Formats: sequence, C-alpha cells, structure tokens
Amino acid sequence: MPAKKSSLSHISKPASSMVIPTQLLGDVRTLITSARETVSRGVNAALVLLYWKVGGRIRLDVLKEKRAGYGDRIVSALATQLEADFGRSFAERNLRRMIQFSEVFPDPQIVSALTTQLNWTHFVDLLPLNKPHQRDFYAEMCRVERWSTRTLREKINGMLYERTALSKKPEKLIKKELADLREQDCLTPDLVFRDPYLLDFLGLKDTYSEKDLESAILRDLESFLVELGSDFAFVARQKRIVVDGDDFYLDLLFYHRSLRRLVVIDLKLGKFAPADVGQMEFYMRWLKKHEMRPGEAEPLGLILCAEKSDERIEVFELATRGIRVAEYLTALPPKKLMEQKLHRAVQLAQQRLETNAPPGQKAAAAPTITPKPPPGVPTHQQGQFLAFIREYMMRNHAGVAPTHAAFQKFFNLTPPSVNSMLIRLEQHGFIQRIPGQARAIELTLSPELIPPLERPFKR
Repeated sequence: MPAKKSSLSHISKPASSMVIPTQLLGDVRTLITSARETVSRGVNAALVLLYWKVGGRIRLDVLKEKRAGYGDRIVSALATQLEADFGRSFAERNLRRMIQFSEVFPDPQIVSALTTQLNWTHFVDLLPLNKPHQRDFYAEMCRVERWSTRTLREKINGMLYERTALSKKPEKLIKKELADLREQDCLTPDLVFRDPYLLDFLGLKDTYSEKDLESAILRDLESFLVELGSDFAFVARQKRIVVDGDDFYLDLLFYHRSLRRLVVIDLKLGKFAPADVGQMEFYMRWLKKHEMRPGEAEPLGLILCAEKSDERIEVFELATRGIRVAEYLTALPPKKLMEQKLHRAVQLAQQRLETNAPPGQKAAAAPTITPKPPPGVPTHQQGQFLAFIREYMMRNHAGVAPTHAAFQKFFNLTPPSVNSMLIRLEQHGFIQRIPGQARAIELTLSPELIPPLERPFKR
C-alpha cells in the first residue's frame, strides 16, 4: 500500500522565498513612484499658489490704506498671529516674501505654469532679481530645463542671463522670445548659446595647447555639458571627414535635442581670425550634406576662442550664417569685474543696435561729454597695450605717453590697427585721451589690474 504524502508538502512556501517577476516588480515600483511625485507636485503647486494668494491679499489691503507706517504695522501684527496659528512658514520674513512674490509675478496663469517645476525655494531665489526680463528668463529656463534650486543659484551667480545673446537684444525682442519660451517651450540659439563660457573647472594654468584644452574638456565632460546647457549631448571628438582624399578633423561635435541640430565646436587658443569663419562653414556644409537627418535643422557652429572682436564679428554677420563666436575663461576674474564687463557688453550691444537703426526710427542725441563706463577686465592683447603704456611712461620724463610710432614698432602693427586698439581701450574705460592732442593718454585702470609686460622693453 503506497505511503500517504505528508501534509507538510501542501504548506505554501514563505512569501519571502517567492521569486517575483522582474517586470511586475519594476512596473509596480514605477506606479508608486509616479503617484508619489504627482502628489508631491500637486502639494507644491497648491502651496505656492497659496503663498501667492496670501501675498496678494495682504498687498491689496496695504495698498488701499495710505496712512504712513500702516503697511509695516499690519504685516508685523498679522505675522505674529499667523505664526502662532500655522507655524514658522508664516513668520514676518516669509510673509513679506509672499507680498513681493505677488508683486513681481502678477499673472496667476504664469505662476500656475511655473509651479509644475518650481517650488517655493526657487521663487525665493528669483525675488531679489530686479530686472523683469532677467527674472523671467531664469524662471522659464528653470521650468524648461528642470533646474534644482542649487542649479538655479549657480546659474544666477554665474550671470547666465547676461552671457546670453538674448540680453543684448532690444526689449521688444527679449519679451517676444521669452513669451515664445513660456507658451511653446520654444528655445532659440540666442537662449542657448552664451559668451563668455566659464571653463575654470578645467584647471588649466599658464601655457597650454589646443590639444590640452580639448583633453581637459573631455576629461571633465560632465561639467562642460553643464556649462553648455542641459540639452546638449556629446557626439564625437576629432571627428574625421574626408574631402577629395584629404582628411579634416572637427574638434568637438555635439547635438542639441531641443534645437534638433548638430553643433560643431572649434577651439582656438588665440584671437578670433577671419580664417576661422571659412573653416567653420566648411565643417557645417559637410555635416549638412553627410550627417543631417530628416527632421533636423541645419548644423550650428561655435568658435570658442581666447579673445574675440565684436567689430570683426559684425562685419561677417555671423549670426545669420549659423555661426557663434564666444570667448572662454579658464580663470575667473573677481565677480565685481565680471559684472562690470558683462554689463558693459550689454550696453555696447544696445548702442550698436541704436546706431544701426533705420533713419528716423530713433533720434540720436547730440554728442556731449559722456561719463566713462566702469572699467571691466582687459583681454590679453589689451593688457599688453596697457602694460606697454605704463612701462613707457615710467621710463620717460614727466610721464609722457608713447607715440603711435612707438606702438607700431613694439607690436609690429599698422597705424590703423594701433588707432583701433586705442579707441577700444578708451571705450572700455581703460584709458582717457584728449582728441586732437598728440600723446595725450592717461591710464584710468587700476594698476593692480594691468598685467606685466611679456616682452622686454626697448627704448
């Protein structure tokens, strides 16, 4: 007679020993995580809108009353009661932030759209920005590129807005591009590219070659991509192209997902030269013919150089040809000097736009004595000119400035080049000249900002 099976064989295995299908586990985890994120975003949006409404309600009451000191007293009293009822979130400092929040972001629809990605801390970081377009730029880029609060602070401290071509446009165009970004998530090259690029993280010092610069970028590609922008993807280094049996190599090739364009980056150690344009156009035409895919726009080019000339760039009209030229900084100047340089660049760009405006569109003011702009940071070549002026004046009696002939001989330049450099130095506020008076040059830049003269001085 066959033995009966033990009843123990029918006992189910412990749940902990069961093998769970990988797909099932992954799907359930995704559902839970997604639901939690949705709830979190909903709570965040509701909280931000609450703060906006609270600030608006208080502001409405304060603006109605025109009694001196009423606003300060009512906000302090209200904060004391609300903090006791609802906690520190409604302390006086936060309450004043809510009032400011409703003032600088008056449109509830814009606030509602921004809350999909921005939390209250994001808005707190945006409130100190005084310029509306600057604030709108950071808010919309933060939404589109999903910046964390830490990233937002880094972008603001790095003066990202001032480094974009957008900031140098007329106010109407700035407003239009920001509206397109808000309503259609439409990124343009003027929002994407910047000048200068801050590459201090590469750790390059003293003398280095283009190969060293390229290797350093690839070594710290993650930081370089952060500086370029979140939508850039690395494609190739030293990409080989063959034309008529000859080999050519692109320094760096990237792809921008939102723009749907290949982006060539050509690295230059020296100053931007006219020949760089032809080389870049050659690369871009080859990529258009052999690498561009259906649905993509034409490739863009970025010439990254140690020094550039806005005058040369204007002559070439590079923006209409899909080419950008920008400087890179491997060592950051003091923040105040950086601010002065960027603000001055914006001013000069706006002045050029006004100068080139069609006749009758804007009346030009009569030329009078214009206050000198605060000096920025001289480029390498400008620094050597300033160093030569200082050395020459120190070695000659009564601090006499060098003649044009002295500049020509020392730097091996033509008279127009010397005159052009002196004009630029004066425009940047590095020197002061008296028109029509020979050798009337006075250094206005602080001595500590003038570099040493690299070549031996000969009288």
